[in-house]
Formats: sequence, structure tokens, C-alpha cells
Amino acid sequence: MASPKASSLSKYSALASYNITNITKSMATAGVFEVRPPTIAPTSEPPPLFDGTTRLYMSYSCPFAQRVWITRNYKGLQDKIKLVPIDLQNKPAWYKEKVHPENKVPSLEHDGKVLAESIDLIKYVDANFEGPSLVPNDPTKKEFGEELIKYVDTFVKDVFGSFKGDPVTQTSASFDYLENALGKFDGPFFLGEFSLVDIAYIPFIERFQIAFSELYKHDITVGRPKFATWIEELNNNDAYKQTKLDNPQQFVGFVKKVSLGQ
Repeated sequence: MASPKASSLSKYSALASYNITNITKSMATAGVFEVRPPTIAPTSEPPPLFDGTTRLYMSYSCPFAQRVWITRNYKGLQDKIKLVPIDLQNKPAWYKEKVHPENKVPSLEHDGKVLAESIDLIKYVDANFEGPSLVPNDPTKKEFGEELIKYVDTFVKDVFGSFKGDPVTQTSASFDYLENALGKFDGPFFLGEFSLVDIAYIPFIERFQIAFSELYKHDITVGRPKFATWIEELNNNDAYKQTKLDNPQQFVGFVKKVSLGQ
């Protein structure tokens, strides 16, 4: 008969093996490039809502939706969370009527309810689905992570607001803040290891890097080596890489129209 100590060790070994297998499986799934489902037509019929399928209503051009898409991919949930891509300029009427009254993306249909707000959603997906955690155990890192996530809205508003003035000068302090934040812990990411903080920022950094380069002939990474390394690391991250903009010029056109009146 096995001793209690041997039995405990056996259970621990089995649990460790299970966790490692699940994490490896999730990471392997994150590296698989799935075929993007086509954007649904505005005249399409709604899916069979609340049938037990978990659905992420999103748009391929939306940075807020991209956050949740990256989280899904990193945790290896491609088979667990179905993408429902929507044309933001031509949404089906049923989306507002039956899914999300505010008619915004992203939203997540899960367990008989619809949840919204991208930061809340990436935290929800991380906490309620299998796959590697995107929140560190270290309380110091957790606290700093929350501080950075609270700052992201300010950062995004500051950069967008600068497009009507002198963006290179006006955003210097904002980008320097990120450069300094990336030096707090060892590793190329904000908290050392890849986390929800990186996911909160990268969809907007992707777009801002394009806009600054195309419209102002400015490289936002110049003089910011940690920031440059962070972007490089993310560009090699499969979970993010497969969510990148198909048509970067679309965002350039958006900035020209909305901010520059062109």
C-alpha cells in the first residue's frame, strides 16, 4: 500500500504533468494560423444565440476587439471561442437588437450572457478559460500591471489628440513613459513576461507606429531601445502576429480623415 507521502507526490506529479500538458497544448494552438472567417454580411441571419457556443463579436480593424482576439489566441482557445467578424460601417440589425444594445465591438457571448468592454473582456477570458495565465503571481508585478492598464486610455487619447498638432513633440513624454516602464522588470515585456498589459497596448502601438511613419516620417522607437525590443518581440508572437492589420493604409486614411480633415 502506498504511503500518504508517496500518494501526495503522485497526485502532485499528475497535476504538474496535466498543467504542463495544457500549457504546451495552448501554446502550440497559439502558433497555429487559423483561416480568418469572412466578415458577415449586414443582411445575414443571426447565429443561434445562447446555444452554448462562446462567440467573440469583433471587427478585424478594431484595436479594442484585437485585444480579446490576441488573448483568445495566446490561451489556445481557437476551438473554444468562435470569431464573429462584423463590418463596423455596415452592421447587421440583429447585433444591436439581440446581442449588444450599444452596438459596439467587442462583445463576448458566454454562459447565457453577453459581456463587453475590451479590458474587462481580456481579464474575463484569462480568468475563466483554460490556458497559460496572463497575470503574474508576483504581487508587485500585479500592482504595476494594473497601474499600466489604467494609464492606457490616457496614453491612447493623448496620441490621438496629438494628430491635430505636433504629434512628434506632443507624444514624446507618453512614449518615454512606456520606455521607462519597460525597464522596471527583467525581460522584454512590461511585467517581464508576456501579460495582459502588453495585450492592452499593442493594438494601438501597431497603429500609431504606422501613422507616425507614414504621415510624419517619424520612427517612434528612435531613442527608445526597450520599446523597440518590445515591438520586435511582439512581432514574433504568434498570438498577436495573426491579428495584425491586413490593410495598414486603412488606419492612415482614418487619421487623415478624422484628425487632419483630408
